[in-house]
Amino acid sequence: MFNFYSLYSGSSGNSLLVETSNTKILIDAGESSKKITAALSSLNIEPNEINAILVTHEHIDHVKGLGTFSKKYNIPVYANTKTWEAMPEQAYKVDGKNMMLFKIEENFEIGDLKIHPFKIPHDAANPCGFNIIHNNEKISIATDIGHMTSNIAHKLEDSSFVLLEANYDPEILKYSSYPYQLKQRIAGPNGHLANIDAGKTISFLMNSGLKQVMLGHLSKENNFPELAYKTVVNELIENNNDCNKIKINIANRTSPSDLIKVG
Repeated sequence: MFNFYSLYSGSSGNSLLVETSNTKILIDAGESSKKITAALSSLNIEPNEINAILVTHEHIDHVKGLGTFSKKYNIPVYANTKTWEAMPEQAYKVDGKNMMLFKIEENFEIGDLKIHPFKIPHDAANPCGFNIIHNNEKISIATDIGHMTSNIAHKLEDSSFVLLEANYDPEILKYSSYPYQLKQRIAGPNGHLANIDAGKTISFLMNSGLKQVMLGHLSKENNFPELAYKTVVNELIENNNDCNKIKINIANRTSPSDLIKVG
């Protein structure tokens, strides 16, 4: 068994679940502890079954409930040094014995999962994505990406499943009510990934056999699920990919997604 759920995904809060028969981990805890508990309960999972929480970066939509959830259920939290330093309010709540460190590009293990953190371009202290490997199958998590790089694309190759950011549509962002400075940040090299760039990335990854992808971290104001899906599909068609050979899902903003079975 190698399963993935998106509990929450979007600009308002992010938390993901990966499980095997022996190990359950969260990636980020960007909703309240109460909401994360409710999402797990809807999947018949008790919070104290969670073995660890991995942190991609310190922004509030990724760590809002982190400290409280860890403290309440005595769960280890894994983050890199700069990320710990950048979220003192959350770190203060986490018991010292549960403050775990990893280094980007260095592998570590949690239960029967092998974890490889990789660097991403985003306006945070030291943000990362994750490859999560079990029985030679690989799940990859890549959101909050200002621009796609060859290194990230390489890290995503040979994945059985990828959760990939499709945050915004450039035209909607252009005419949105957001302040100019915020628009510049989102569309900038350390902001977020546009729908079309997600499509280009998925098109590339299909060459290494990608069969399942979930579009995540969609902006509530600058995107629509249907538009993200259509943009990606159009990009696949333009690059002569067979859309019947890949399953494309959209992560829900406020509730758990459907189960993704890997392998």
